[in-house]
Amino acid sequence: MSNPGGAPIHKDQLKAKYIGTGDADMSKFEWVTNMHRDTFASHIGHYDHLSYYAVATNESVGRTKKEFLEKMLRPCGRPNVGEKEEGYDKLING
Repeated sequence: MSNPGGAPIHKDQLKAKYIGTGDADMSKFEWVTNMHRDTFASHIGHYDHLSYYAVATNESVGRTKKEFLEKMLRPCGRPNVGEKEEGYDKLING
């Protein structure tokens, strides 16, 4: 891979730029949470998708957007008891 200037991009730079790319140490909960957040962000960013969901749920577009934004905070609930604690701490503390 390379950027527009022609210089190659290292995978660590990609991981820093795109948080949800994941790695071998990423837990299933973190991966699913990133996928859900990306999906909600895509629906919010594409007005046609947002208006489709608003019509389907018989709500206004603004209310649907607000609900999607609120779901992005914790899209998958709390992690299971068996999850790695350091992964959970990383997820909560940023």
